[in-house]
Amino acid sequence: MKPITLSVGLLKLAGGVPLYLASEKGFFKEEGITVDYKWFDSSNAVNVAVASNNVDVGAAGFTADLYNMVAAGQKVSIVADKGKEEKGYQLSALLVHKDSPIKTIEDLKGKKIGLTTIGSSNHYMSVRILEKHGMTVKDAELVPMNTTRGQMEALKGKNVDAIILNTSNITVALKEGYARVLANVADEMTYQSTGTFISPKFAENKDAAVRFLRAYVKGMRYYHDAVLMRKDGQLVKGQNYDEVVKIVAKYTEQPEDIIRESFPYMDRDGKLMVDDIQTQIDWYTKEKLMPKPLQVKDIVNTELLDEALKTLKN
Repeated sequence: MKPITLSVGLLKLAGGVPLYLASEKGFFKEEGITVDYKWFDSSNAVNVAVASNNVDVGAAGFTADLYNMVAAGQKVSIVADKGKEEKGYQLSALLVHKDSPIKTIEDLKGKKIGLTTIGSSNHYMSVRILEKHGMTVKDAELVPMNTTRGQMEALKGKNVDAIILNTSNITVALKEGYARVLANVADEMTYQSTGTFISPKFAENKDAAVRFLRAYVKGMRYYHDAVLMRKDGQLVKGQNYDEVVKIVAKYTEQPEDIIRESFPYMDRDGKLMVDDIQTQIDWYTKEKLMPKPLQVKDIVNTELLDEALKTLKN
């Protein structure tokens, strides 16, 4: 086994937990892998870094920019889950100001929804939720804020009427007392919102990619069994729950009480909802955010994960 060092680009969020655990529990070490984490401020920045081979692995949200890069000829490969909207779990939520008169999603008609950027995952979620409730993108004003912090400040200052945030940021907004949840995204839609993907250069080293995914799945399973197990329909804490909280707090530099409210749902084996990724691509194409069409087989590679799973015990 040839030792390798991998650069991994991601955001300082709880969603990186399988990676953090694979580092801390020695799963990467078992595969001869050393990981060098590179921290970014947005999913788009991670996507660009992976496509340009500036990092070997990316863990971030799916955006129109990612799909457009592949449609234009880049060879990024989505290889595993990193977080999805699943009923009974909270990954993302639609928030309004605590003093807002808005009580239902239908009340968003004619209102301002703050996004990070056009083509981002929160753009996708916002408009798909409007569509579910009989509206279109023309029924609300979408306001790009560039960053999640910008979204939060805009809602706090009542400069927008609603925003979509993910787990830890939802907790922060609620604890700071200026927001309330209008709807959990998982209650509104099925969505493979984030994933782990590899660069064109790294994809050429199949042995190393399978080793990486084997360690990644070990981290995913450790997380799932500690945090996401249910008994009689209720979430129950596994025996390693507190350890996982401490490890995530270390990597994200967030307080443990925030982390405890911030855990997203992930498939225990890292499997993707491939059909939903095609649904996203088709929607972005329909909205003219993708000038060229793309087939999911051109961006999703499930073979590497399947190979890794063959050599792992349950």
